[in-house]
Amino acid sequence: MDKRGDPRIYKVLDELGISFDYYEHPPVPTVEEASKYWKDIESAHCKNLFFRNHKGNRHYLVIFDYSMSLNIRDLEQRLGQGKLSFASPERLMKYLGLEAGSVSPFGLINDTAKHVHLFIDENLGKYERISFHPNINTASLVIPFSGFERFLEWTGNSYEYIRLYD
Repeated sequence: MDKRGDPRIYKVLDELGISFDYYEHPPVPTVEEASKYWKDIESAHCKNLFFRNHKGNRHYLVIFDYSMSLNIRDLEQRLGQGKLSFASPERLMKYLGLEAGSVSPFGLINDTAKHVHLFIDENLGKYERISFHPNINTASLVIPFSGFERFLEWTGNSYEYIRLYD
């Protein structure tokens, strides 16, 4: 089967020894729409939101379980980065090489300047497997959580675990 998405992702996963399961589905621009295709896939499914700070000189990828909702004002308090807003499609393309509806930490493969900082909900660490789009919203990749951490180390982007939910 020809895998959809950025072929560099599959090459990096192979080089890092990260196993993955690949699932194709119709285009799903939101996790709400994607959830109907995930019902038989055993993993934590992630929501990935791309923010910018008030000055527009810092960008953040926030990753958490798709079933949780997020209050931006609460997020601002928890992150301590000042006022946040969703980054524009132009910024998403500039820093992660992605289009809206396909946001994924795999987009870090395009962030050669290591500009984007990640905030990862620490609750995701309790899952053995997690899933993300392979930079296109017509497929999902499920990888071990330990493989996700290995991928993050490979990217060189800064990241931290935070508690988004009590």
